[in-house]
Amino acid sequence: MSEAFVSEKQKMLSQQWFNPRDPELTASRARAKKLCRELNSCTPEAFKAAQHIAKQLFGKVQGCYLEPDFYCDYGFNIELGARFYANHHCVMLDAAPIRIGDDVMLGPAVQLYTVTHPLDAALRQSGIEQAKPITIGNRVWIGGGAIVLPGVTIGDDAVIAAGSIVTKDVPAATLVKGNPAR
Repeated sequence: MSEAFVSEKQKMLSQQWFNPRDPELTASRARAKKLCRELNSCTPEAFKAAQHIAKQLFGKVQGCYLEPDFYCDYGFNIELGARFYANHHCVMLDAAPIRIGDDVMLGPAVQLYTVTHPLDAALRQSGIEQAKPITIGNRVWIGGGAIVLPGVTIGDDAVIAAGSIVTKDVPAATLVKGNPAR
């Protein structure tokens, strides 16, 4: 009995090890980079009119404002709630879903990373990756320069202090800070 073909995109979306050099994934990233360039070239006055670009880029968007420059890998794995705001130089590596609730604010240079690489050097050299989702609740504020690592869930009303590295889940209505954030 032969095994059914599983694409690299299917592997990526099911949190298995996948090859990001796959042509389908490469084309998806190129599409996202093009849409990011279009968004980043909008003036503040034109951004509201450019919401159609955000709707093409993101898997789900209820309303957002992104200061330039914004970067993501795929876009289709990002879900933005109502009144989402990201300050300058936000990066979302979205090989796994990034789900963001309503009224969330990201300071400048916030980075959301769903992707990880093997710890074993030989496997790492092969170029494979794995991704785990990030979930951010409602009314969350993430301060400038904070980094959220793969698999993290941040509860409603939480605050992540500037410069923090979030390696573990953050309960609702909690302030965390530091490296690692506590």
